[in-house]
Amino acid sequence: MYFCDIMDKMSWEIALLAYRDYLILERRMSKNSTEAYLRDMAHLRGYAEAQNILPQSLTQNDIENFLASLHDKSLSRNSIIRMMSGIRGFFNFLLYSDKIDSSPFELIETPKTHRKLPDTLSYNDIVNIFTSIDLSDPLGHRNRAILEVLYGCGVRVSELTELRMNDIFEDEEVLRVVGKGDKQRLTPISSTTLRYLKLYLEQRRAMKPKKDCGDVVFLNRRGGKLSRVMIFNIVRDTAAKAGITKEVHPHTLRHSFATHLVEGGADIRAVQQMLGHSSITTTEIYTHISISELRKAVELLRLEDATF
Repeated sequence: MYFCDIMDKMSWEIALLAYRDYLILERRMSKNSTEAYLRDMAHLRGYAEAQNILPQSLTQNDIENFLASLHDKSLSRNSIIRMMSGIRGFFNFLLYSDKIDSSPFELIETPKTHRKLPDTLSYNDIVNIFTSIDLSDPLGHRNRAILEVLYGCGVRVSELTELRMNDIFEDEEVLRVVGKGDKQRLTPISSTTLRYLKLYLEQRRAMKPKKDCGDVVFLNRRGGKLSRVMIFNIVRDTAAKAGITKEVHPHTLRHSFATHLVEGGADIRAVQQMLGHSSITTTEIYTHISISELRKAVELLRLEDATF
């Protein structure tokens, strides 16, 4: 192991130069990633050198005091977690190089990152947004159908723009959605959402789709496929018209869909499937949102005709 010979003195400078070579040559890290690791290590080096502590002499107590000093500097939780990852790697490298017998990080647990809870709308907000759409407008039925599918099926905006006519299974009341990585899933579509979608499709028959958009569900005025930006604008402008003061975007409707299902007692794995999440941990964030009016949201979610 060629690192061992150049690390006999184990000064911080020599140790970090060797660590840099290890990251580049053996870990095959990019230049940017390597520099980020070394910037994080510079914090530990500064702390240790101020107390005349060499790399191989650091103890668990030293590391805990160092981490406490980072909190005192008001570094964010995520910054500290990222820094801990690089430092842990450094001590694993020293173990790999036979310069220490055990890592001072061995018994130190990395805290979990705080995941920001997604912004959501109340059910009343959803109703107000939907009912603010002027269906006498030439594009009113299209815009209502767009918002219905975003909320009622929990699809991503990219999934909505790629929706094709043969993805709608009216008799079965399901949509076929092509998600990330071209993974397909079937998601239920409520009778109310399906009704507004069919009203739009009746109007769509009078449109003249562009050559490559004949089977695209949602079209713009010129018969082309709607862009993501146009969907964002439709959602934002409709929410503003409804008097919603917070910033609303397509993903807000997706988050609201998932939140209302979980609040209504839906099985988390069923919600995972409907959202197209590859990992259940991604879906579990919705279980941390305040639970209220359990068992009611699913019925409300279907937006029965009598509500409007």
